[in-house]
Amino acid sequence: MGLFDFLKKKETTPETTEALNSGLEKTKQGFFSKLTKAVAGRSTIDAEVLDNLEEILVTSDVGVATTLKIIERIEDRVAKDKYLSTNELQQLLREEIQLLLAENNSNDFRNFEYGNHKPYVIMVVGVNGVGKTTTIGKLAHKLKQENLKVVLGAADTFRAAAVDQIKLWGERVGVRVVAQAMGSDPASVAFDTLQSAVANQEDVVIIDTAGRLHNKVGLMNELGKIKKVMERVVPGAPHEILLVLDGSTGQNAFEQCKQFTEATDVNALAITKLDGTAKGGVVIGISDQFKIPVKYIGVGEKINDLQLFDKKEFVNSLFS
Repeated sequence: MGLFDFLKKKETTPETTEALNSGLEKTKQGFFSKLTKAVAGRSTIDAEVLDNLEEILVTSDVGVATTLKIIERIEDRVAKDKYLSTNELQQLLREEIQLLLAENNSNDFRNFEYGNHKPYVIMVVGVNGVGKTTTIGKLAHKLKQENLKVVLGAADTFRAAAVDQIKLWGERVGVRVVAQAMGSDPASVAFDTLQSAVANQEDVVIIDTAGRLHNKVGLMNELGKIKKVMERVVPGAPHEILLVLDGSTGQNAFEQCKQFTEATDVNALAITKLDGTAKGGVVIGISDQFKIPVKYIGVGEKINDLQLFDKKEFVNSLFS
């Protein structure tokens, strides 16, 4: 059994479904009120309905490229089936979005294989303000609930507040934090964290990093250096580079994803703050455009509101 096999065995509970439905409420309200207006008085899916649908998807932050892909697929379905009523449009959209997520490497998280790394090393990246530190704390809590030994590395030494926040989360969820003075070399913090994790036989290491994007070359160099020193301690580390994006920023999240994927080998996404926005469509667009698995979504303020992403549950909730 792999270290993270417990994740794939966890079934959706009524509590997580309720939190997901609540977290996507603003997106659903905005999207479906527009969709209802778009088809009012019309009986068939024609060019005007599709034009209206295109506008709805773009303004829901699905993104232009992904929207055009969805519209093209629906046009093909309409042409093939000859006659489709506007009443069928919702089901058609639901099916095409599910297919798109299935094609775009968005695994149902409980079926994702992690392998047998110990410690399993996660490096977390993202700009300041996206909920990066909160995501780290909630993820540490989730893993600790499964009796895994977790240690956090406070490698965002650029901001004193970041180190203090990580320490507070460590105290709150009961996990160890490795930190140095503000201004210390982030790679040194990462090195010390991994060394102590190996010595203490801990299961998971989560490393925070600075969220600066003002100089992409500097960011690349810093993240590259952190990766290099970690690999000296644990071959193959980091096993996961998790990019945290704020879903409420819409198109800015696309730009941040572009910048960070160019700067480092991001292989997992966490999209936060979906409960406070009508821009939940960003999950669909980012998954499609970057082909990186969305692994976590943040749907509320509570400690358990960081959820494993399940594309079927997400789409079901979006269209419920």
